[in-house]
Amino acid sequence: MQAYAVQRATQAAMSIASSLGLTAHDATVLHNSNKLTLRLQPCDVLAQVAPAAHHSAQLEVDTAQRLFEVGSPVAALKAPEVFVRDDHVVTLWTYYESVTTQAIPPADYARALERLHAGMRRVDLPTPHYTDRVSEAQTLVADHDRTPKLADADRAFLASTLDRLHRTVSDSGRPEQLLHGEPHPGNLLATPTGLLFIDFETCCRGPVEFDLAHAPDEVGDLYPGVDHHLLRDCRTLMLAMITAWRWDRDDQFPDGHRLGIRWLSELKKATAR
Repeated sequence: MQAYAVQRATQAAMSIASSLGLTAHDATVLHNSNKLTLRLQPCDVLAQVAPAAHHSAQLEVDTAQRLFEVGSPVAALKAPEVFVRDDHVVTLWTYYESVTTQAIPPADYARALERLHAGMRRVDLPTPHYTDRVSEAQTLVADHDRTPKLADADRAFLASTLDRLHRTVSDSGRPEQLLHGEPHPGNLLATPTGLLFIDFETCCRGPVEFDLAHAPDEVGDLYPGVDHHLLRDCRTLMLAMITAWRWDRDDQFPDGHRLGIRWLSELKKATAR
């Protein structure tokens, strides 16, 4: 978000917290991209703020609450609802201090993700399919107006890669279930109560290999029952998707254009292998 948008989003979050009886005199920006993550103090609550057009907040809250109820390793909500203030949607969560700055050991990561998946098999919620997200990336690549800086040759390469891997993964025949959608290291916290997953706005249905594609390679090596050929294809598909999103003219991911260039180069190397 731009500076003026950050100020308005912060005001919306603090206003909602105050209306719930929480003392919020100050806010620290923890992350700023397409949505804003704030630490409100002195109540010490984490607030996530997104434009009102952001339609996944309710799914995220519903999913996190159900998973918390069945004992899954997820961050707890401070208030199990979605708040709307002006043109923002706000969700409030428990704030957790990190207990380490080191990378989470792959074995611990794999066990936490296995526990999350087990809990997700106990939750029945209407969610998108992972192929919906692939289709969104394909639509973006095909739209010259939304991706004006993407060169024609790169556009053709990205489109063909997405199409080929979309079909390959869909035809795998692997069992499907509810997934996190993006369980990368940035969405796994090492807290005093253990490892906890956050950010469930990308929940979808698909094979567990699609989730594992977002985790470090060593995690996939330790997760039981993995189809490693499918995991390889899912990793390349995931790289193609996030590369496409970085070329969106409206993308607000920090340093997104540079990442788009770098990931496009990595994708070409991966497909060549």
